[in-house]
Amino acid sequence: MDAMALLLDRQSHGGLEAPAPTAEQMELIYRAALRAPDHGELRPWRFIEYSGAGRETLGSMFARAEQEDNPEVSDRTLEKARAKPLRAPVVIAVVASVTPNHKVPRIEQIISAGCAAHAMLYAAHAQGLGAMWRTGGFAHHQGVRRAMGLEPHDELVGFLYLGHCAQGDRTPKPLDPRDFVERIDG
Repeated sequence: MDAMALLLDRQSHGGLEAPAPTAEQMELIYRAALRAPDHGELRPWRFIEYSGAGRETLGSMFARAEQEDNPEVSDRTLEKARAKPLRAPVVIAVVASVTPNHKVPRIEQIISAGCAAHAMLYAAHAQGLGAMWRTGGFAHHQGVRRAMGLEPHDELVGFLYLGHCAQGDRTPKPLDPRDFVERIDG
């Protein structure tokens, strides 16, 4: 795939199905992540991969978080929370492993992890896979963070859902760069 086509054509896919990406495809996805900009060579990222029954473990974390917030939560809401990670064959939690009190500011370390996630989306697309970056309340929930073993200084950047596209690409609304660029010349 041509690099510019990759950059201009990538889109998120919410409907993802089996089969899961192969080990070789996952290796390339992780290798792409490791090329993210990294001021200070801190490698401020970590990836927690959930596949197979691991997705059910993640769903249980989500359901416990719902119950923690509202002990009277309905069974339907709990089932929806449990089902979220089942929307794709693989879910990767992208974690910014921040080094506190470092000369590289916290925000730069978090952005670096975000760039790693971004690279993973493009690596998936380049291999003909579908991907979706999701955050939502569970990415910031203290119960989910505890269950994942995150340190207080870590940030959960989001969840990458990976699989094969259940439906074809849609035509995204074209955006005009002029709507987003301010030019100051002289």
